[in-house]
Amino acid sequence: MAAPYTLSAIVIQCSGMKKELEHFYIGNSYGGNQDWFRTFMMRIGGCGAETACDSSVYFALHRNIEGIYPFDKDHITKTEYVDFAHIMEKYLWPRMSGIDRLSIFVDGYSKYLSDRGIDNISMTTLDGSAPYEAAALAVKTQIDSGCPVPTLILYHRDKEFKDFTWHWFLLNGYDEREDTMLVKAVTYSGWQWMDLRRLWNTGYERKGGFIIYHVEQ
Repeated sequence: MAAPYTLSAIVIQCSGMKKELEHFYIGNSYGGNQDWFRTFMMRIGGCGAETACDSSVYFALHRNIEGIYPFDKDHITKTEYVDFAHIMEKYLWPRMSGIDRLSIFVDGYSKYLSDRGIDNISMTTLDGSAPYEAAALAVKTQIDSGCPVPTLILYHRDKEFKDFTWHWFLLNGYDEREDTMLVKAVTYSGWQWMDLRRLWNTGYERKGGFIIYHVEQ
């Protein structure tokens, strides 16, 4: 795992063991929203593309990576964000089974980055079969280094996470507790804090997992 960067400027809250990364608003929307997309398939299956789009806007705004967002990063509009999502659709298009493997996201987003001439972002993965302790360490290391965490959850036995099943979303904050960690999950124009241990332990053999970004600057 890449060594963490010191990027205090992009951490908007740090109180003890709690950190949140800056994100972005489009009007009153906290990040993008796949409900905005123009086609039925993208509205029901565009969460992978949305996660890549939100990552790109984040990297443009808060890591100063030029060219990763194809429009004006300083004046993000809903129309241009949706245009961007349908550009990303070429790389992370909805399919019958969804983007249900970490490798599909890595392959698709890597191709997008290559086509945009971005050569300082690479990705590895942490499979959902890894122990909780590895997941907690990955979140902490990524957030501390100034990177959000794309997350895939497939089936989940805990009904609290029914809106996050078979879904891609970002984690952009953590709050360490004595025996677990809360994480800030970003999707559908908002966020909520949730227990990482419960989120990670889906109760099913088939798992999702994390995308781990490595940024060279």
